Amino acid sequence: MIGNPTTTELPDLRTCEQARLSRDARFDGLFFTAVTSTGIYCRPVCPAPAPRREHVVYYSAAAAAEAAGFRPCLRCRPELAPHTDALRRGDTTVARALQMIDAGLLDTQTATELARRLAVGDRQLRRLFVARLGATPMQVQSTRRLLFAKQLLGASALPVTQIALASGFRSLRRFNAAFRSAYRLAPSALRKRAQAPTHDALVLRLGYRPPYDFAELLAFLRARALPGLECIDGDSYARAFGSAQHPAWLRVSAWGAGEHALRLELYGAAPGDLLALVARVRRMFDLDSDPHAIARALGGDVRLRALLQRRPGLRLPGAWDGFELAVRAVLGQQVSVAAARTLARRLLERHGEPVAPAGADGLRWLFPSAAKLADADLDGLGLTRKRVATVRTLARAVQVGRVDFAPGRALDAQIDAWTALPGIGAWTAHYIALRALAHPDAFPAADLVLRRAAAGNGDGDALGARALEARAEAWRPWRAYATIHLWRASAPGDSA
Repeated sequence: MIGNPTTTELPDLRTCEQARLSRDARFDGLFFTAVTSTGIYCRPVCPAPAPRREHVVYYSAAAAAEAAGFRPCLRCRPELAPHTDALRRGDTTVARALQMIDAGLLDTQTATELARRLAVGDRQLRRLFVARLGATPMQVQSTRRLLFAKQLLGASALPVTQIALASGFRSLRRFNAAFRSAYRLAPSALRKRAQAPTHDALVLRLGYRPPYDFAELLAFLRARALPGLECIDGDSYARAFGSAQHPAWLRVSAWGAGEHALRLELYGAAPGDLLALVARVRRMFDLDSDPHAIARALGGDVRLRALLQRRPGLRLPGAWDGFELAVRAVLGQQVSVAAARTLARRLLERHGEPVAPAGADGLRWLFPSAAKLADADLDGLGLTRKRVATVRTLARAVQVGRVDFAPGRALDAQIDAWTALPGIGAWTAHYIALRALAHPDAFPAADLVLRRAAAGNGDGDALGARALEARAEAWRPWRAYATIHLWRASAPGDSA
């Protein structure tokens, strides 16, 4: 008899069985298959011969499978699976908690502090996690660390000591003990089984669920790219990051060979930053969304149904840095994309941090910090006095923590905090939430291009903002994806 689902987040048993037997990549990361006869858990796409039905138990999260005593498969490598998006997106308590865990909160804080920030009791949070994921917050954190370590052991030439640091362990002894306890082998033994990397960069495979329109996402980012800070061609995205004293750069491209994954190349990144960097790239390129769940939610609208069929792989185009995106959103208020890009380029060239020597593709700038822009000379850039005041107000608010880009805050709270700043209206606040925070329900309803695209009559008429908001109630909690589809349906260059 097939094991019963451990949480309510699993697809039904028939769907799990069909996906497992057909190795359906659309379900990769949405559940894991544990095999009682071997003590191993796998992704539904595992190429190994399918186990017998009576030996299978399904889990909605890798942490649940590991909490039940199963070890990750060395063939399909569960650490490469995309995350379960439905659990990590939106404003539920579990979603907000997972966002904080992914951002590294439990690296330095306790589960009690996590519960306090969510305004729930310690026991209540634990019960919610067990009910939804089949594992406690600390078990989720432990699995997150160990699976990332497992990925680095197989993909990098980093010393085991640095891999322990990169995975959030404060000592090699603790790392070795945790790894042995969970996987019943030493980290060095796993490394011996892996093929030794032959490249200079740290190259990581970042999986996603198909369909995924990487070319369309690159096109969106390319239209807004700042030379010297970013370089976007037809195949990849590259940018500088780090500090002027310790610069680094990255490149993101398709993995190739028909694989449902992107290739992340990191140069100069500190080992202790790797886990956070990977989480940032996954968010920026929206690698954990479930396009089929989104299509089911939005497909009831006739206009959106046609757009979803035309471009089923559209994702949210995220941003590398929240402050950078917020400044550029202010610069883009009521002007075209090209004009906003020109203003941002001028600001970067005057106040950006120079990187020497320049990285590949002429990457020579870092975006200025909030501290630098708070009192910066912005005259002569082409900004109105009001825009200058708003940029400075924004920078000062970020400096003192009045607004931030920390994950785990509910959308309404984020919008209220941003719109309390002079010069920041609902459009700008929702745009920041959509791109900097990757909130799936952010919705700049006042956007004229959005209202025209939603009308869909081709004569330039636009729905009223209130009418669009009323219509979009049926699109929750995925209104941000509806926004991207409607913007893409507009004439090139018209979207925000």
